[in-house]
Amino acid sequence: MQIGEQTRHQIESVREFNRFYTRLIGVLNRGYLDSPFSLAEGRVLLEIYYRKTTTASAIIQALGVDAGYLSRILRGLERRGLLANGASADDARQKPLRLSAAGRKAFEQLEKRQREVLATMLEPVPSAHRNQLIGSMHKIQRILDAPAETRTPYTLRDLKPGDIGWITHRQALLYNEEYGWDDTYEALCAEILSRFVRDFDARHEKAWVAERNGEIVGAIFCVRKSATVAQLRLLYVEPSARGLGLGTRLVDECIAFARDAGYRKMVLWTNSVLHSARRIYQAKGFHLVKEERHHSFGKNLIGQFWERDLNLSS
Repeated sequence: MQIGEQTRHQIESVREFNRFYTRLIGVLNRGYLDSPFSLAEGRVLLEIYYRKTTTASAIIQALGVDAGYLSRILRGLERRGLLANGASADDARQKPLRLSAAGRKAFEQLEKRQREVLATMLEPVPSAHRNQLIGSMHKIQRILDAPAETRTPYTLRDLKPGDIGWITHRQALLYNEEYGWDDTYEALCAEILSRFVRDFDARHEKAWVAERNGEIVGAIFCVRKSATVAQLRLLYVEPSARGLGLGTRLVDECIAFARDAGYRKMVLWTNSVLHSARRIYQAKGFHLVKEERHHSFGKNLIGQFWERDLNLSS
């Protein structure tokens, strides 16, 4: 399996976070939460405690642990008198497992200690940051817990308050990271989008914002240039959503709206270095009208003017 540079960077970011969180909660310590139990033993105790009836097979499925590893854990818990009815590794995997009175007490003490440790960890964190932290945890869980087929779809929606600032921010960052453009590009985005909101004409103009897993991953704008000409502006797709056909979908929506609004032609301005966007425009029937060299955004660039007849099918 070949791993690209971007994926390698993402992998290292995940590993760095894992190392940080592992140190934070001390999961590699033999005495998890200063208790006589390892983290794995604590998880097994939790599964048995909170399920009225459970089995070794159910725990294997819930925790994704190896059957032999679980058997060793169960033997150790039984030797310490924490399992009821003599359940052991030699029992069938379907035999009910229950905690003894001592086992229930041990787990309740462990859970109490866990709550105390987490309370200590959260205490110095300001309330607003706590909400942000918990929200981020929920987002991580939703993304990683979702089946693969439900992670990729995106939804398109109309513009709402807060989007303009965010889209300007993301475009400025992305074009700086990918092409080295300076903050004058951010100024251009802010000018275009502020004008779009201020002079918005709902009959002849529209914005599409793409969301994926609750986050903005792309956008496009259709702007009135004249009574018969629409202008496509500020198409962008986040790196995390590339390869899903989102850019093509956004351009399709823009063309369809412009045609329905009565425009006869659509135009756009881009730069030659934006290869992916240019391929989409070409595939959707745009043709290059002219090019001109210019120095903008801290770079020497070749600006391109494209247009397409909206009376033609896409």
